Amino acid sequence: MEKASIILSIGLVLMLSVYGFKLHDEKAADEPTIGIAVGNQAPELNFKNPDGEEIALSSLRGKIVLIDFWASWCGPCRKDNPNIVRVYHKYKDVKFKNAKGFTIYSVSLDRAMPNWKNAIVKDKLEWPCHVSDLKSWASAAGKAYRVNSIPASWLIDANGIIVARNLRGAALDQALEQLVKKPKQKSGKAKSSKAVNEIELHMTK
Repeated sequence: MEKASIILSIGLVLMLSVYGFKLHDEKAADEPTIGIAVGNQAPELNFKNPDGEEIALSSLRGKIVLIDFWASWCGPCRKDNPNIVRVYHKYKDVKFKNAKGFTIYSVSLDRAMPNWKNAIVKDKLEWPCHVSDLKSWASAAGKAYRVNSIPASWLIDANGIIVARNLRGAALDQALEQLVKKPKQKSGKAKSSKAVNEIELHMTK
């Protein structure tokens, strides 16, 4: 009898262990992979702004975010900044399908604080999230996203999932437009159009 109880106990422990592993695997399968590819959870970033205050990327959850790597010494970056500014003003207050607005998380690969700050002012980069560890190509943020050339960018949704990479110009506009909440067509208008069609059909008989 005692032997049977021991065997039963061992069997119960094994069954619970298997069930526990199964739950763990199911939970792991539901969680997105952290990485820099489309569909991945964007790696966390948490660096200081020009005033020395830390800003975490995760603090922007709920918004569509463009993670933009740039630097004051980068010619192509500075040339593209007017477009980034235009896109920011166009979409920052727009209603999105599953997000509360749009913003930009700018990561500078600068080394000198004055150059970084002056470029922000000169290019009118008016969004609040500007960060850098002032380590240029040795930047921890750059390493996390494997940045080996700039400009480089990632567009993430309200949950921090990457939806696109390295969008510039019209491509960035198009990607954001697809995420915008479209107004529903009023049923009254549809009924009115149907009534007009019926009248025109009657008149042609």
